[in-house]
Amino acid sequence: MTISDISINDLSLILFSLVIIISYFFDVISKKTGVPSVLILISFGILISQGFSFLSMQKPSASLIQNAVSILGGGGVVLIVLEAAIDLRLKKDSAILILKAFLMAILGLGATAFAGAWILNAFMGLKIELALLYTIPLSILSSAIILPSIGMLEKKKKDFMVYESSFSDIVGIIAFHLIIGMHEPSVEGGGIYKEILVKLVFIVLFSIVISYFLIYLFQKIKGHVKLFLLLSILAFLYGIGKVLHFESLILILIFGVILNNYNLFFKWKLKALIKQEKVETLIDDFKILIAESAFVIRTFFFVLFGFSIVIAKLLEIEVLYIGASLIGVIFLIRALFLLLFNGIKISPLIYLAPRGLITVLLFMKVQSENIDMGVDVHNMDGILLFVILLSCLIMMYGLIKNKKKVEMEKEIEKRIAMEAELQESSSTLANNIEETQDPEIEV
Repeated sequence: MTISDISINDLSLILFSLVIIISYFFDVISKKTGVPSVLILISFGILISQGFSFLSMQKPSASLIQNAVSILGGGGVVLIVLEAAIDLRLKKDSAILILKAFLMAILGLGATAFAGAWILNAFMGLKIELALLYTIPLSILSSAIILPSIGMLEKKKKDFMVYESSFSDIVGIIAFHLIIGMHEPSVEGGGIYKEILVKLVFIVLFSIVISYFLIYLFQKIKGHVKLFLLLSILAFLYGIGKVLHFESLILILIFGVILNNYNLFFKWKLKALIKQEKVETLIDDFKILIAESAFVIRTFFFVLFGFSIVIAKLLEIEVLYIGASLIGVIFLIRALFLLLFNGIKISPLIYLAPRGLITVLLFMKVQSENIDMGVDVHNMDGILLFVILLSCLIMMYGLIKNKKKVEMEKEIEKRIAMEAELQESSSTLANNIEETQDPEIEV
């Protein structure tokens, strides 16, 4: 029997299942080595692509792969932001941490985007306002890569990265739509600012109301399929919001935060509307569903993204020097703001600045708009790949370095504990010997 004898349906089922199984083991390897699982998935996608070429097999069309990546990315954004939001606990003692993360996200994104735009202007002749369409996506931290990779960080640094990457996603998407809206002929003058402000206020108020309603409703529903129903409703609202050009990712963020912090939001008379044990069960089950679903979506997104990569693009001279310049700007600005908000202890946070899922999706958005850039930008795809891969490699180095440091600290603590225990045992033995010798001395 050869591959040609297997039906396309059976082959698809086998490959689908195999990718999930392999991805699970990649996840295990990632936790043991510190290598981001996403980087392994991208490499796996590249290997599959090379395998197709080696076996002279016909690859799926580029448009089909791009559409699949776009669909998976849309679902991935919802799940990743929801996964991050539903883990956020709002406490008085974390208010300063949240504020620092927000400022770090917004200032870092803004400074990186404008510095990157200046680089594209200097090297490619691209106007600043047009260059921002590329540099804003390149300035967004990838929560899809960060969140699964920071399990070994200490709690405070882990919480900071969860908040920063979540805020970076939201602020980056809003900023991108603000800039791209300026290039729409239907919007004149300052009308875009007023329109975005009105939409932001509306989506925030709507998100709060619908979050209260959904939490109240779903604690009442009985049955085993309500979690997928809830997820489907959120995805539906997100999709409708996108069609109407609302920042509907805010709805996902607000719902997750309110659900996980229901004690803060259902107070006074509202407290009577919910039953704590049912809401806690809903949260626990929903977290499992989101984590499992995000794992599957993330797996296929990055494998397909790796499959679509053309290695030759990374070897272009323009790609190398512009990509290296952008990477330098990204980490220099990150270091400066980390020093400002976190003091001198910036490791390993300085290394955690990967670009990924949302960056790819927004790049696709720019290409779909067919905006006249005025200069040749055919190498921007290569620059995107360069920045994504190198930023992930830098993150991998930081995580492995941090892992070794943590293991060394644990080993030192273990030795100190053993020495203290040995010293205590020696003291006890000496005291026992003295006690047994005292009577003999008295005789």
